[in-house]
Amino acid sequence: MQPFTLPDFYVPHPARINPHLEGARVHTRQWARDMGMVDDTRDPGTPEIWDEAELEAMDYALLCAYTHPDCDGPMLDLVTDWYVWVFYFDDHFLEVYKKTGDLEGAKAYLGRLGAFMPLGPSGTPPEPVNAVERGLIDLWERTVPARTPGWAERFRRYTVDLLDSSIWELHNINDGRVPNPIEYVSMRRKVGGAPWSAGLVEHAANAEVPDRVAESRPLRVLRDTFSDGVHLRNDIFSYQRETEREGEVNNCVLVVERFLNTDTQQAADTVNELITSRLRQFENTVFTELPPLLEEHALTPPERAAVAAYVKGLQDWQSGGHEWHMRSSRYMNGGGDRSAITLGGPTGLGTAAAHLPTVLRAARRNVVASNMNVPFRRVGPTRLPDFTMPYPVRVNPHRERARQACIRWCDEMGMFGPVARMPEPVWDERGLAGYAFEICSASIDPDATAEELDLSAQWLAWGTYGDDYFPAIFFRDRDMAGAKVFNARLPLFMPLDCGPTPPPLNPVEAGLADLWRRTAGPMPDKGRALFRTAVEKMTTSWLWELNNHIQQRVPDPVDYIEMRRRTFGSDLTMSLTRIGHLGEIPDAVYDSDTMLAIENAAMDYACLTNDVFSYQKEIEFEGETHNGVLAVERFLSCGRTEAVAIVNDLMTARLREFEHLSATALPLLCDDLDLDDRARAALDDHVEELRDWMAGILKWHRETARYLEEELIRANTPRLSLSSRR
Repeated sequence: MQPFTLPDFYVPHPARINPHLEGARVHTRQWARDMGMVDDTRDPGTPEIWDEAELEAMDYALLCAYTHPDCDGPMLDLVTDWYVWVFYFDDHFLEVYKKTGDLEGAKAYLGRLGAFMPLGPSGTPPEPVNAVERGLIDLWERTVPARTPGWAERFRRYTVDLLDSSIWELHNINDGRVPNPIEYVSMRRKVGGAPWSAGLVEHAANAEVPDRVAESRPLRVLRDTFSDGVHLRNDIFSYQRETEREGEVNNCVLVVERFLNTDTQQAADTVNELITSRLRQFENTVFTELPPLLEEHALTPPERAAVAAYVKGLQDWQSGGHEWHMRSSRYMNGGGDRSAITLGGPTGLGTAAAHLPTVLRAARRNVVASNMNVPFRRVGPTRLPDFTMPYPVRVNPHRERARQACIRWCDEMGMFGPVARMPEPVWDERGLAGYAFEICSASIDPDATAEELDLSAQWLAWGTYGDDYFPAIFFRDRDMAGAKVFNARLPLFMPLDCGPTPPPLNPVEAGLADLWRRTAGPMPDKGRALFRTAVEKMTTSWLWELNNHIQQRVPDPVDYIEMRRRTFGSDLTMSLTRIGHLGEIPDAVYDSDTMLAIENAAMDYACLTNDVFSYQKEIEFEGETHNGVLAVERFLSCGRTEAVAIVNDLMTARLREFEHLSATALPLLCDDLDLDDRARAALDDHVEELRDWMAGILKWHRETARYLEEELIRANTPRLSLSSRR
């Protein structure tokens, strides 16, 4: 019996099949034998992973014929061999390392595989000793010579991520630990290999994405939404096999089932809704973010054609992958809705009607969810949950001095005065005094000197003023062109050589120029570059908010969480602590998945804290669509009370993940990198600083007047009178 009925999937594009399917079946059957993957060809001592009958039934050639319907025969053979290799690796790793819990053996095994993907002609791989190594070097040598160095580097990185992230899965299995939803989606992209699949789409379609836009937000979102759609669909189909036969804990249906404390059917339906949301994010990015990117980077006609072919290839993969999951013996697929399947059916102009049932159902769900968000609706104060916060708060003794200095500085920068395009100032002195940024800075920087605390409080004031100024100027008029000009000027006030800057045109530019000179001046060159990048992450994220505001669009929940870290300015405040440890903590630590996960968990705790406290301010007084509580309301079709409880549970889960990684994964990373005592002590200090950061931000939210209803009414009275809204 299946544990649940397959949901109604959103499949907006027709699946098509490659005419070279039979040739690929014959070719890959022989290739698997040549590599030693089946029956009597296995290496001595290798357990039986597949026999030929199992390989035939799983039919990876059919998968590739569906997902790459337009490539020629030799290319289909090559792509099919890649997928046979990756599925063999997955099953082999399960049998040899996951089931036995052999962590050390897994690390040694994975540690060799990077050598079989050399970059450049000088790399000489070792002699392969098993089917995975043999297959990898054969495929690498058949693929990479036809591609540019930029593609080869990206594809190698995706492959290494796919392989190495198996350790994360193994840790969770050994600990019996089901990850939280944010952690799971992030890591599933790597271990599931869909970024790797996206790289093969570029290769099979001969449509390399130009290096200068490959890591831009639109291309990154297309890759990530593609990955999430592929992986979460796979989790639904593979739930029964993974939970009943393999003892797997890394499955999104199981993650949602545990996190929301719901039954398996509801969890599967919720995961399917997330797939739909991610695919609609893909579509939104194609139509609203990709065209401006092509113009701004002046892509040539051939480059634009390559990007278009890449997008089409990702769409083909989604539809073809769904079709294969409905038919492969590897997965649970009984009782599924096949109304959207068009195997061998018509394609081209006018054939989209074959998919109207699923498209209309998805559209109806989207309309219902959109109607839940009424701008400026009366919501009243939010009843705060019982937040989990185990860390004590320490307060800097220079707090009062920082308060006075912050008020003077904001006045000097013109933040209380009139600004162009605004009928009244963005801030006044009374409001700033109630915001009490010195409480936040004194709590997140309890050991800072008086001068350092002044700077910290003023950076917080500057970032918050910018966050208020930007929508006040550009949201009202939906002025994307003006916003981009404004944003493009900001780096001019952060010269890496700390040289002269242009005359400022507004308080945001004036404040940035002053703070940059005082903060970056004493920094080493590397520190300046890191800090400027952190500031730019925040300021460019305001454009993303404006894009959604113009559409009156509540963001997809995954996109929201990942961009919220930027809009909150998390990197800006965290980077000051990182820069303080330059020379003590190696770059490899900060670049590791472990440290990235630790810092992201801390960021999410702080960002979601802000969303709970700021709900009334943003929904009732600002007509905002960017709020984590609202995103949960919209996605789960629930009320605010339930959404706040879920957000609080998510905050607690992220806090527990922070502590789990700090206690278990971080020491292992130190051992792997052979860090000395000085580096380990500095790393311990950094983790403690992150604890101070989370505790201090919660304390500030509890004590600031920024989110109190009486302050919101006072600050918004001129606008409310003009609009006669109350």
